[in-house]
Amino acid sequence: MLEGWHVGVVIPARNEEQFIGKVLEQLPQWVDLAVVVNDGSTDATEQRASEARSACPVTVLRGEGDGVGASIDRGHRHLLDHLPHPFASVVMAGDNQMHPDDLLAVVTPVVQGQCDHVKGNRGLHPQGYEGMPWMRRFATVLLSLFTTLATGQRVGDPQCGYTATSSNILNSWDWKRSWRGYGYPNHWLIHLSREGWRWLEVPVRSIYRTEVSGLKPMRFFMTVGPMMAYQHHRRNIAWLQPPLLLPHTWFALMAYAIGWSALLPWVTNDLEAALVRRSVPLWLITLFFWTLAHLFDRTAARARQELRSNAKA
Repeated sequence: MLEGWHVGVVIPARNEEQFIGKVLEQLPQWVDLAVVVNDGSTDATEQRASEARSACPVTVLRGEGDGVGASIDRGHRHLLDHLPHPFASVVMAGDNQMHPDDLLAVVTPVVQGQCDHVKGNRGLHPQGYEGMPWMRRFATVLLSLFTTLATGQRVGDPQCGYTATSSNILNSWDWKRSWRGYGYPNHWLIHLSREGWRWLEVPVRSIYRTEVSGLKPMRFFMTVGPMMAYQHHRRNIAWLQPPLLLPHTWFALMAYAIGWSALLPWVTNDLEAALVRRSVPLWLITLFFWTLAHLFDRTAARARQELRSNAKA
């Protein structure tokens, strides 16, 4: 227990027999329960987890090999059934790439009521992305941009899965709509933004070794990209409907539409025609209005958070 809150740790693991024991043995004693979710491992991951000498109780669940997102959900739901409320659910990887010394910094803002969800940001740490392959750095920057657009909030390191979540969020989560595989952190952040939950990023260390990631970049972007675009529009539509009717979203929609009209040759308007007459390129018109739409969207995201905070008060 930490400052009156119970703390659980969810550890998705697939073929991590080399590291899972060390992950569990480094957990602090104020953790009330660690849940290892064996996601279809073909090695001795489950046995090593059961044999680990941890300072806290450990439960090993057997997943179905249906993805890291599904494994994390399985662990969250187990904590909902086995920990008293309020509690914070921390997600740590089973490959020992999340430093245990950062756990306190990740969970503290939740237990102190500063926010409802915390995620690690490796870029905020003094060592930055040291050791990260350049291709993954580039993908992180690109996904940061896309996730920022999709959530309406600044996201610096969307793929870092080192997180802490309040049980209040877990109690209201729609498990049927949860994302099951890679892209889980992006889906999670978009949903949090849609519902007005407060979240922030804290510095965490990046730990990289010589093992090769099983993530296929092209497949990832082809799968996660459309998901983020769909969830982005779903979030905006929800904010246009009662009881929210956020005016900032209406302004964002109008700016977004004007930006599209500049790209479509069969659609035009007086403003676009006037700018073209002044030799303003169409791509610059689109970029300007889409940037304006995003700024309105950020204002709407802050307004949504205020509505939830006022409702809780």
